[in-house]
Amino acid sequence: MSDATCAAGFAKALLEFAVSHGAPRSTLLTRADIDPVVFDDVDARLPFASYVALMRAAKAATRDDALSLHFGETVNIAEVSIVGLISRAADTMQEALTQLSRYVRLIVDVPQTGDARFEFRREKGALWFVDTRAAPNDFPELTESAFTHIITPPRVAGVPEWVREAHFTHAAPAYRAEYTRIFGAVRFEQAWNALRVDESIVTHRVGLLPRFVFGVLTSRAETLLSELESTKTARGEVERLLLASLHTGEANIGTVADKLGVTRQTLWRNLKAENVTFEQVLDDLRRRMALEYLANRKVSVHETAYLVGFSDPAAFSRAFKRWTGMSPSEARTPS
Repeated sequence: MSDATCAAGFAKALLEFAVSHGAPRSTLLTRADIDPVVFDDVDARLPFASYVALMRAAKAATRDDALSLHFGETVNIAEVSIVGLISRAADTMQEALTQLSRYVRLIVDVPQTGDARFEFRREKGALWFVDTRAAPNDFPELTESAFTHIITPPRVAGVPEWVREAHFTHAAPAYRAEYTRIFGAVRFEQAWNALRVDESIVTHRVGLLPRFVFGVLTSRAETLLSELESTKTARGEVERLLLASLHTGEANIGTVADKLGVTRQTLWRNLKAENVTFEQVLDDLRRRMALEYLANRKVSVHETAYLVGFSDPAAFSRAFKRWTGMSPSEARTPS
């Protein structure tokens, strides 16, 4: 699970939900080892282990063992991820669920046993929507929130009840009554995590957003998927870790190697195999982030220097001149 990640926007939604129910923000961030700076970009990636730690800390702080069910039931995924918006722009419920399966990695990217994270399967004449996540009992809270995220928006929108039965691989928890309230017929310690759905789901119309929006959203989602794939490389892993620590002064190969659980020499060799050095990755990331900060005009030149890891604004200005041929002030001035 070391390569598993989740979107910063998804983790932020859980954080805000827990805080709204009385959990102390600083405590949750500390226990999950999350730097809140990462939330500036909702599409940034966090280690899935941080999300797991955040969920468990939130459950303890709110004293709500069923927090993951309540999180999925309360927070509409369309408000925190492009994936939810794509589902709202789909023609039918079947298409919405199919698109969810395609793009769910943009929310949570975890190992799966099937060709897709979610699959429609027909078993003994019944239609099932199956979650193929590997080792689901290691963290059943994700199954809980995933299924409640899926069934609640249609229910709120007035779609006739379409889930007939819910199966879970984990044992029944003490808050089983909440499962019954949300899902109706529930069975635990089953062979799969799956929802038995009504056949009408195949053709039930959705279309909550104009159809042209579907094309715009899926185009953006494909770009995000490509970027997610790039993080599977050594360079992508280094960039992901550097992004969260540029401003801390810990942007060095030793710190990054420690976080990846490898030696400096191993990280150096892995990057060399991709024809790049650590210094080149760091320099290019600083350049791209500086251009983004200055283009958005939300921070000053001095703040930008700090955010990309320069303690000396003059050194930042020299680096920026080398990168772009202009000063930071010139780049920040609108044309």
